[in-house]
Amino acid sequence: MASLEDVLADIAPLDESVMNVMRARLDQLTKPQGSLGRLEELAIRLAGIRGELFPSLASCTVVVAAGDHGVTVEGVSAFPSEVTHQMVALFSAGRAAINVLARTLGAEVLVVDAGVAGMGLERQDHIIPLRIGSGTANFRVGPAMTRQQASAAIQGGIDVGLSAIASGADVLITGDMGIGNTTSAAAITAAMTGAAASQVVGRGTGIDDPGLTRKLTVIEDALNLHQVGPGDPIGVLAAVGGFEIGVLAGVILAGASSRRPIIIDGVVSGAAALLACELAPHAVDFCIAGHRSTEPAHTLAFQHLGLVPFLDLQLRLGEGTGAILALPLLRSAVAIARDMWTFAEAGVAHRESAP
Repeated sequence: MASLEDVLADIAPLDESVMNVMRARLDQLTKPQGSLGRLEELAIRLAGIRGELFPSLASCTVVVAAGDHGVTVEGVSAFPSEVTHQMVALFSAGRAAINVLARTLGAEVLVVDAGVAGMGLERQDHIIPLRIGSGTANFRVGPAMTRQQASAAIQGGIDVGLSAIASGADVLITGDMGIGNTTSAAAITAAMTGAAASQVVGRGTGIDDPGLTRKLTVIEDALNLHQVGPGDPIGVLAAVGGFEIGVLAGVILAGASSRRPIIIDGVVSGAAALLACELAPHAVDFCIAGHRSTEPAHTLAFQHLGLVPFLDLQLRLGEGTGAILALPLLRSAVAIARDMWTFAEAGVAHRESAP
């Protein structure tokens, strides 16, 4: 598989020439110019990503990366850490929310054990046993992982993403599972954007007011301890990240290097996108903001990246559930551009130019 350096070198800008052809075609379709709004924007973007007017989006792979977080000992989650392992088993059984939505939309789900505490996941069906470690360390008192582990997580995500593409994936979707990972995602977002801890902290799985206060304190303490920033995304991941977040960053880079659209899910995926796009600035061109999570760090991450979500359904589950709901929009954008007639084809009078 390609190395991180190889992948970064392969990430190029969008194909502007094809995008210009698509703009011209959309303006000739039997509708007022621009009347399909962001659907037209999406058709243009997809053409630029793939370098062709009507790209196939038939095959979609959701990569759900899972990992445990040592910071949960600080009481930052409403659920115990063992839920991560239990949910991964549910993904394997095909009965979690993302499995249901993926079946509905004809997508495949790949589950990656990036570092779930406990043993035995390797023996479960449909799980890729990447395992950087058995959960991260408590980043309130020290680094979550080593730099070597952070690099290995990103490389593992690259390998998973490239393998999915080699197997025929036209679209990649990022998904996550990991108790405590919204704390990690919030800390990454603060470190990468310069936002205060108070601007990024949300209730995650549904913590109460005392839990929210603890979460804020933990993130403030961690940011003061590690003093990391956007100039060193691998350092940020090592300091306050999660193994699954590193994997998702790698998946994003793999998609961008192979000119595939990547639909970004919630706050954890948003944190991964911040890391990936710092490593490769053009990677953001291949990222599509599927939805807006209720987590405040998610909005900040997308604002920092210049991405505008397509859906706002008040979701906060993760797993890729918000991102996959945007998949029909991508397919609809291509279908409109491909199948709708132009004024000339339909024999419909075009709007006259002003004298």
